[in-house]
Amino acid sequence: QVQLVESGGGLVQAGGSLRLSCAASGRAASSYFMGWFRQAPGKEREFVASIIRRGASTSYADSVKGRFTISRDNAKGTLYLQMNSLKPEDTAVYYCAVGWVGGTSSRGWDYWGKGTLVTVSS
Repeated sequence: QVQLVESGGGLVQAGGSLRLSCAASGRAASSYFMGWFRQAPGKEREFVASIIRRGASTSYADSVKGRFTISRDNAKGTLYLQMNSLKPEDTAVYYCAVGWVGGTSSRGWDYWGKGTLVTVSS
């Protein structure tokens, strides 16, 4: 059984920080790529960041580069997203995803969590 469970969302003021976590179990824990997407109200789901299973290769959307940091602990099967200098436009439901293709399109990802809401107030 594949499970991805996100946590760490909440309400934060602009300029603040949050750290999201995603616990992966089952086959999801060994997937080659792990990543974060987000979906704001009325908008399409968009890529945020991804990381490969081995090594330190990461990829970020331009909108979060320099503010967000993705990391993973393979021993724990957990993915993280450290979000600093948050802006109101970062408000969205954040989804954890795993897959064997990855990339910035949701089509490259095989399993998804249910999401965690991040709200940034101005």
